[in-house]
Amino acid sequence: MKLLSLVSDMPLEYRMIGNGDQEITSLCTDSRGDISKGTLFFCISGLHMDAHNFAGDVVKKGASALVVERELDVDCPQIVVGNVRHAMSYIASAFNGNPARKLKMIGITGTKGKTTTSFLLKSILEKAGYKVGLIGTVCTLIGNRQKDAGKTTPDPVEFQSLLREMAEENVDYVVMEVSAHALHMHRVAGIEFEAAAFTNLSVDHLDYFKTMDAYLKAKMLIADQTKALFVNADDERVYKGFKEQNIGFVRFGIREQADIYAREIEFNENGLSFSLCYHKRMKTEIRLHMTGIFNVYNALTAASCADAVGIGIDKIKEGLENVKAVPGRIELLDTKTPYRVILDYAHSPDALENILNAVRPTTRGRLICLFGCGGGRDQTKRPIMGEISGRLSDLSIITSDNPRNEDPMTIIESIVEGISPTNGEYVVIENRREAIRYALSIARESDAIVLAGKGHETYQEIKGEKFPFDEKVIVMELLDEEAGV
Repeated sequence: MKLLSLVSDMPLEYRMIGNGDQEITSLCTDSRGDISKGTLFFCISGLHMDAHNFAGDVVKKGASALVVERELDVDCPQIVVGNVRHAMSYIASAFNGNPARKLKMIGITGTKGKTTTSFLLKSILEKAGYKVGLIGTVCTLIGNRQKDAGKTTPDPVEFQSLLREMAEENVDYVVMEVSAHALHMHRVAGIEFEAAAFTNLSVDHLDYFKTMDAYLKAKMLIADQTKALFVNADDERVYKGFKEQNIGFVRFGIREQADIYAREIEFNENGLSFSLCYHKRMKTEIRLHMTGIFNVYNALTAASCADAVGIGIDKIKEGLENVKAVPGRIELLDTKTPYRVILDYAHSPDALENILNAVRPTTRGRLICLFGCGGGRDQTKRPIMGEISGRLSDLSIITSDNPRNEDPMTIIESIVEGISPTNGEYVVIENRREAIRYALSIARESDAIVLAGKGHETYQEIKGEKFPFDEKVIVMELLDEEAGV
């Protein structure tokens, strides 16, 4: 495509320097990446690095044009814009043939529940006869074909390429998790959602957003690009935020008055059941193969979005009840042991409290919680998570998560600061594999071991390097070792 044609319909101000007749054959954001003649390079100014400083090297490699926020002294056509990230979304869309226009998009944002809600909604839409794409934390799915996931919401170059692939494979609906970072960084700029939902808001990502108000404001941006918005009426901060901005939305919930709500909620060893009620005009019994009150909310979120795009209540019921488990979300491992081993991605205070409260009622023995906290992220949540585990678990095993470039023991010490005042029993085992080995060795009949924090992840990040670490595999290896296999 010609350079000028990539920006001719962009609803942002820009200035063209040089020849706009250049042929563009690839897009790139990494100066270390594959750059050659035909490459359009985006000079992104980030928190730690400014790609404008590498523009000369990029041009020497053969890049045909640059997108910049300030004019550079290089012999290369340049598109000068106010915000490179914002412009990148529109340019990447144009480069891929504006694929979102051929798809029906549904977005799920919120701190927790995005992944499970996305899988539930995908199941509903498939039961209604549609081909569905999914983009999220666990993976990307095109129908039943799986691709590995990176960020919760990919960068625009990857994102728009995925949408093009989905459009080419005749996908009808795309269900996607939309992170606060993605909204704040304009990764989904130009996308119009048929429906979108805000699940909840709790402490997370304050290393980036600094305050809860800024975090909420970022997530609320999704309202600007959706036709039908659904909000958790039971989350006071979220509900109040939208009310104060006079943004129209439909309410779902359990406690507060809502348009789509659940009643007669009951938990059992096989999952839970509840009555799904729509605008006081219809009602149906739902039996989920998952537990936890938060999964009632996830089901309500999925049902709300499905209702908005015209899916009947029978297919909604069928789709919800068809989901047996979501990878890394209260995932019961098939260990064939007299105790349960449950995998969950819980890596924030609210998420950890939710999973422990969900598992406790069905645990006749001890509740053993194994967890750590990620390095290079919000440090304030570490003692909070320690307090939660000390208060709700019978035994806490404090270990390493993804320490990244931090000292694992420094992270663990912060967790211990929170757990110590609770007088809850705990042990510290830094090596996560050895911590899991210990948990399995002491577990007795009717106990439940919750492995929290890693969930679907298959790696552990230490000093900038990712090492293979799939807890499903590790648990089975350790059990085989214990059995002498």
